[in-house]
Amino acid sequence: MIDWGAFIVVAVVSIGSAAAIVALFACGLRLLAVEPRRGAMSALAYVCFAVAALGALYGVYLIIPSLHPA
Repeated sequence: MIDWGAFIVVAVVSIGSAAAIVALFACGLRLLAVEPRRGAMSALAYVCFAVAALGALYGVYLIIPSLHPA
């Protein structure tokens, strides 16, 4: 039997985390697109890119079972 509660939790978390990663990447792009670019804006853009990359890598870690300790 399908556990619909667990299915909905997984669906909501996966859609939410995907939206968060895309939003972080888009914010990083927007911060780099501002013409009078300041050092703090560039640094914040790279922080957005780094957090988005770490989120994507964590998702890959969760998907691949051979990366988990037995």
